[in-house]
Amino acid sequence: MVKISIIGAGSAMFSLSLIKDICLTPSLEGSVISFMDIDEQRLNSAYSLCERYAKEANIQLTLEKTTDRRESIRGADFVLLAALVGGHQRLKDGWDIAQKHGYRFGGSLHVMHDEGFWINFDQLRLMESVMQDILEICPNAWYMLVSNPVMAGVTYLQRKYPQAKLAGFCHGSNGVKAVAEVIGLDPEHITYEIPGVNHFIWLTEFRYKGENAFPILDRWIEEKSAAYIETCATCDWLGPKAIDLYKKFGVFPIGDTGNPGGGSWPAWHHADEATELLYKEDPQAWWRDLYFAGGAAGVEKIQKVSENTAENVMDSFPPVHSSEPMIPFIEAIACDVPRVMILNILNDSSYVPGIPQDFQVEIPCYVSGIGVQGIKTKGLPKPLINFALRDRVAPVELELQAYESGNYGDLVQLIMMDPWTRSEQQARALLDEILELPSLAAMREHFN
Repeated sequence: MVKISIIGAGSAMFSLSLIKDICLTPSLEGSVISFMDIDEQRLNSAYSLCERYAKEANIQLTLEKTTDRRESIRGADFVLLAALVGGHQRLKDGWDIAQKHGYRFGGSLHVMHDEGFWINFDQLRLMESVMQDILEICPNAWYMLVSNPVMAGVTYLQRKYPQAKLAGFCHGSNGVKAVAEVIGLDPEHITYEIPGVNHFIWLTEFRYKGENAFPILDRWIEEKSAAYIETCATCDWLGPKAIDLYKKFGVFPIGDTGNPGGGSWPAWHHADEATELLYKEDPQAWWRDLYFAGGAAGVEKIQKVSENTAENVMDSFPPVHSSEPMIPFIEAIACDVPRVMILNILNDSSYVPGIPQDFQVEIPCYVSGIGVQGIKTKGLPKPLINFALRDRVAPVELELQAYESGNYGDLVQLIMMDPWTRSEQQARALLDEILELPSLAAMREHFN
């Protein structure tokens, strides 16, 4: 029996997947699942849904719900953080200000992305406070970072608390299976390597039934990609932007690498509306229609189904495992079911050559009852290492420096690294207006 504490259990993005996967994992039967959220309505909906799902799945679980975080993690073996401080509205408020100051989507990691610097400040504070609670209350528990910023969070926390058991999670690596399916391959028979840093991972090894699969991908691009692009959605994982990056670098971008969920790297595909049209990119619509509207619809559906006790939950949410890695990770460790998983850990054994050893990397790991063991990869082509250092590592290093120093000037320098910053005056004007948001009182005081 294990105890799993879910902090931010009302999160629309992950709660349903976690609920289903817990209920559909017989080896975790008898476990204690503690749902924690400060939003009681969402908390009650998630709790009710899981309670009914467990009964329908005929799995015995001990379910708890609380708004007290420290109580939730007491005795926990796994603490999963899925919370977003301030919610989506705070993110939108900052974006409205940024667009007024000339910022746009595309290659922007800390402004026009869901890892905006004003969001990350409170997220890092939350991540660290949960870490401190874990080390005090349940020091042997695994701390599972699901909320962004995974890259900055893993880097900061593992440097500062090396004794902690910590892993970061991102479902973007599942994009390799989507690529396989589109080009006609059964994902069950592919093997691959996709190293990098969070939201910047690349398919460097690709095999199908033991044979090199890149020629199959190349043939699909030559013969079938044009027809596919005619009907695919904007910001597609196999759209013209992804194909262009593959042709430039010789390895294929996976998941959120070039997607709006990863900041729509690189900026040059988003130089203006005509360029975005050429590459079939529309990150603003992606955030509006897929992320925000989809998330709100998810919350509404969970609440509606949880209140409708006359029908089975499984009628609305069929009993099929999600592709999220969190519950398989818990099963691998708690039940000693060895498996290789893509995780975010510190690069302390040069798992990705060229990335600093005290920085986060996203790599395959061997996970079992022993714990997490990183697997060294062949790394990335040198041009991509250089881009990773410039566009991912350097900004996060400056962000963490600003976070620790509380220096206003460090925060200005972070904004000046954004590809859409044209002057220091522009950066300062953006920062000053965002810091006036009523919800950012703690940040204003920190950077005063």
